[in-house]
Amino acid sequence: MKKTSRFIFVGAGLVCAMALLSGCSDMVLFHPKGPVGEDERFLMLMAIGLMLIVVLPAIVMALWFSRKYRASNTNATYAPKWDYSARIDWVIWLVPLAIVIALSYLVWTGTFRLDPYKPIDREVKPIHIEVVSMDWKWLFIYPDHDIAAVNQLVFPAGVPLDFRLTSDTVMTSFFIPQLGSQMYAMAGMQTRLHLLAHVPGVYVGQNQEFSGRGYSAMHFKAIATSLEEFQAWVATAKKSPERLNLTQYGKLRKPTTGVPVTYFSSVRPGLFEHILSKYMGWMGKMGEMGKTGKAPAPVKRPPEGIGARPRHLEEG
Repeated sequence: MKKTSRFIFVGAGLVCAMALLSGCSDMVLFHPKGPVGEDERFLMLMAIGLMLIVVLPAIVMALWFSRKYRASNTNATYAPKWDYSARIDWVIWLVPLAIVIALSYLVWTGTFRLDPYKPIDREVKPIHIEVVSMDWKWLFIYPDHDIAAVNQLVFPAGVPLDFRLTSDTVMTSFFIPQLGSQMYAMAGMQTRLHLLAHVPGVYVGQNQEFSGRGYSAMHFKAIATSLEEFQAWVATAKKSPERLNLTQYGKLRKPTTGVPVTYFSSVRPGLFEHILSKYMGWMGKMGEMGKTGKAPAPVKRPPEGIGARPRHLEEG
């Protein structure tokens, strides 16, 4: 009976381990395709490994103690007056202390090394991309190429990407898991992000911040290509009959889901700054009050359109 229970226990453990390992292929965070994602995977694995130094012995001792000191085991040492062990005291204090020191070092060095605002050092010139999140779609503007795309991000592998991000709606979170470092996009604010893909491929991009009823559909394909294929894609986008002017953008920003991939052959100059600045009216007024000491004049609400805050946000 004892051998049977032992085999059942070991078999259950193996089944659980196989189930956990079989799901590793779906864990994209552990299959990075860029330097940022690789560094983040290293930090995660190191943190898990350091914590297992405490977790695994605790699990093993819990099972071992309960078996060794069971009531039916008359061979176990019986010490009813035992109350202290210097060796145990040293272990339970020094081991966690060493783990905390190691984790602190990793966090301190990793924070500066993985600063999302820090450009990735490569010999090639980075590609500048302006990202605008809307309800519920993504707009990618390529200012150096005077093109834009909706719900599709295309870039050459091996070339650094310099992102500027903002939102024309509520706060969202821009994230390509296999490239690493998610970054928030907020109305009236600009954030920065630098990424790079080592190899060509199609990666999943998504919004990690709940932003309303169309949140689940707010994803896109991040396509890393060769430099020649990227140039061909730019040429294809240049042939699009659509032009991203203020009127077209006013239609695009309306809350919609399931918007197909759309290319724009030209973009209104300064569109990103226009989107960024239209939410900064009160910020400028508050700054003026700080200088003059007088209450700011009320800001009149603009008509619904390209320069107005969406009504569904005002009501919320």
